[in-house]
Amino acid sequence: MAISTSVYKAGLVVSALGVLLSIAGLVTQSSGLWHPGLVIFITGAAVGAGYWPGLRSYQFTLWIIAGFVAAMIYSKDLIIWGGFNITHKWIVFLVIQATMFSMGTKLTIKDFADVAKMPWAVFVGTFCHFLIMPLLGYSLTLLFHFPPEVAVGIILIGSCSSGLSSTVMVYIANANLALAISVTAVSTLVATVMTPLWVNLLAGSLIEVHLMSMVMDVIKIVMIPIGAAILHDYLKTYAGARATRVVRFIAGLCALWLLYMVFGGWDRQFEAASADAQMLAVVANFFAGAIIWSLFYNWLTTKSDKVKQVMPKVSMMGIIFFTTTAAAAGRDNLVQVGVLLCVAMLIHNCGGFLIGYTMSRWVFRLDVESSRTIAFEVGLQNGGMASGLAAAMGKLATVGLASAVMTPLGNVTGSLLANYWRKQDQNRQRARATVAPQSASVTESHS
Repeated sequence: MAISTSVYKAGLVVSALGVLLSIAGLVTQSSGLWHPGLVIFITGAAVGAGYWPGLRSYQFTLWIIAGFVAAMIYSKDLIIWGGFNITHKWIVFLVIQATMFSMGTKLTIKDFADVAKMPWAVFVGTFCHFLIMPLLGYSLTLLFHFPPEVAVGIILIGSCSSGLSSTVMVYIANANLALAISVTAVSTLVATVMTPLWVNLLAGSLIEVHLMSMVMDVIKIVMIPIGAAILHDYLKTYAGARATRVVRFIAGLCALWLLYMVFGGWDRQFEAASADAQMLAVVANFFAGAIIWSLFYNWLTTKSDKVKQVMPKVSMMGIIFFTTTAAAAGRDNLVQVGVLLCVAMLIHNCGGFLIGYTMSRWVFRLDVESSRTIAFEVGLQNGGMASGLAAAMGKLATVGLASAVMTPLGNVTGSLLANYWRKQDQNRQRARATVAPQSASVTESHS
């Protein structure tokens, strides 16, 4: 505890120094001072916010904002390291797969089984998510007349599944956590089909969309890493000795196959094959790697509990990475449409909260806690998935802009709404606790 407190205090000191440096830079009109001062201020605030328990739930949001600000100021320095661009498609792919796997470790087979306990609420959440956000995003592109690729990014982020942040916000708001996990699990599965379909339907006239290629990209980015995490849960919770041996045997075959691919197998088998055959072969190779990784991760967790504790940090760092890199890669485009895009994404996000809550509460007649949960599940999108698909298109700097803006905005508005609902419930509980003794005293006096 003492170490944590000292770290928080150090963050506050650094943040204060950043403020002084920013003020000095503004007074002297020196960007060489206020630029780094601003980044230091927000980064220090992200650390120092943990000093106050009431602000700890905002730390992750502050880290995302810090990355976004740094991207806008130091765009080239952030994405070009030693002449190498870290926004390369395969780097983004690997980071997002690691992020999705770490998110997947929070899902279990039981979460999917729990869908049967509340099928109506899960259907409502998934239905609202994939109806409201794509159509609302498309409407905003018509309203604001964005450049085609930026508009595609808005439609893309609206068509993705709900993200991990929605579950965090549901937890803070004391809403229906079990429903949130179930909706996230189901929407992740459904996104394999719905995301490419919506993008093809709504954005196909703006840019060329290869439907099957996008389906394969969703499988690589979302389904395979999530599947690897679920396989780990199966090995940890349900598999007996015989089933474990079968999985190990399959993993051994996968390892031999991948070695064969590396040492000439790809050239012999797929070099002259059609583009579709190569695409399917790449997905098969990813599946093979996922099985090996799942078995290896399962072994790691038996050796140390710290491995499981690291996973949430991996997902958070991944979200910060793709938000920062997408903003840095598209900085020049963002400067041109930045204000309008922020307004559009704010409407998209808050509109998702409002319409999601209203539809679930007044149209589908769910209880308040479930309606709050669905509001978060509708309004908060999987920015990592959107960034990965934008990178797969080779358009991270344009199609990826909407997710780069939506992620920090969604975390800010989501945190505010979650804490508002939490405090609202706390105030009601205090009011009831105050009324109860008074009612008891009145009853005693009458008797």
